[in-house]
Amino acid sequence: MRHLFPISALCVAGLAAAVLAQGDARFADAAETRAALASAREQARNAGARAAELEVEARGTRAAAEKTAREAAALAARIQQTEAQIAAARARSLIARAEQDRLEKRLAARQGPLLRLTAGLQKLARRPLAVAVLRPGSLRETVYLRAMLETTLPEVRRRTSALRGEIDRARAIESEALAAYSALKSGERQLAERRTRLAALETRQRLASRRAGGAAAREAERALALAEEARDLDGLVDRLDAAGSLRKELAALPGPLLRPPRPGASEVLIDSSPPPSLVSTAAPRFLIPVAGRTVTGFGAVDDGGARSRGIALAPAAGAQVISPAAGRVAFAGPFSGFGRIVIIEHAGGYTSLVTGLARTDVDVGEELVRGSPLGVAGGRSPVVGFELRRAGEPVNPVEYVR
Repeated sequence: MRHLFPISALCVAGLAAAVLAQGDARFADAAETRAALASAREQARNAGARAAELEVEARGTRAAAEKTAREAAALAARIQQTEAQIAAARARSLIARAEQDRLEKRLAARQGPLLRLTAGLQKLARRPLAVAVLRPGSLRETVYLRAMLETTLPEVRRRTSALRGEIDRARAIESEALAAYSALKSGERQLAERRTRLAALETRQRLASRRAGGAAAREAERALALAEEARDLDGLVDRLDAAGSLRKELAALPGPLLRPPRPGASEVLIDSSPPPSLVSTAAPRFLIPVAGRTVTGFGAVDDGGARSRGIALAPAAGAQVISPAAGRVAFAGPFSGFGRIVIIEHAGGYTSLVTGLARTDVDVGEELVRGSPLGVAGGRSPVVGFELRRAGEPVNPVEYVR
C-alpha cells in the first residue's frame, strides 16, 4: 500500500510537466483552470460548427475563387478547433495534477496512523505463544489484546476501505491524465497537418491573385505609403477610410463605353454596384478573430490614462487568426508598435482592425469571407488586438459578435 500511490503521482506529475513544457498555460487557481477548460470546449464546438458550415458552402460553390476562399476559411476554423482541443487537454492535465496533489496529502494523513497500528499488531503477532504463557501477567495482556482487537479491527477495516477507495480514485485520475496527454499529442499532429494543408491552399490563392493583374500591387503600395505618412494607428485608419470612400465614389462613376453602331441611340449606363462584401447596409455577423483570454476590455484605461478602443486577447503561441467578417482588405503589413496588422472594410460602414500578428497571409484589395485566415499570432506571450469602428467611431466589438 505504501508504494501504490507514489508511482501514480509520479506518472501524473511527469505528464503535467510535459504538458507545461509544451504550452504556456498558467492559471491562478482550480476555478480558473476549470473555467478555461469549459471555455476551450465551447470554442472547439463553435469552431467545429463553423467549419462544417463552410465546408458545405464550399462544396456548393462553383466559382473557383470563392470556393477556394471558403475552403481556406473552413481549414482555418478546423485549425482553431484543434487549438481549442489542445487547450482543453492541457487544462484537463493541470486539473488532474492538482487533484492528485490534494489526494496525496489526504493519503499521507491517513496512511501514517494505519501504518503505525499495523506495525504494532505485527509486533504482537510475532511474539511466541510460549513466551506469552510463561510471562507473568500475560493472560491479562491477552484479554486486553483481544478486547482491543475487537474494537480496533472494524475501524481498521473502515479506514482501509476508504484508503482503497482513494487509491482507486488515484488510478482513475492517472487514467484521465493519460487520456488528456494522448489527446494533446493527437491534436498537435492534427494541427501540424492542417496548417500544412492551409499553407498549400494559400499559396495557390496567392499565385492566382498575382496572375489576375497588377492593380492589387499598386493599391498595396498606396496603402504602405499611407502607413508611412500616418502618425498613429488612428490616423492610418482615418486615411484608409477616406481612401475607401473615394474609391467607392470613383467606382460609382460611369466607365468608358464603346462607340455604338447608332450614336443617336446611345444611353449612359452607370454601374454603382460596390464589391460583393460591401453590398449590405446591415451590421455583419462578427467573430472574435482569435481564441484567447481577454487581457484588456473595451474602454479600459491604462497606466498612461489612455482608453482602449478595442479588446486585447492573449492566445496560444502561433494561434490562427481569422477575419472577423466578410470584407475587403484595406491594409496588411507592419505598423510601428503593433506588429503586423490587418485592416478590413465591411458592409454597413464598419471597419475592423486586428493587430499583433507575427505573419499576415492576406493582401490589400483581397476579398475575404467570414473566417478567412488572416495570419498567426506571435510565438512568445502574444497579444492580439481587435478593434471595430462604425463610420469611423470605435464601438465595443463584443456587442457585435454573434
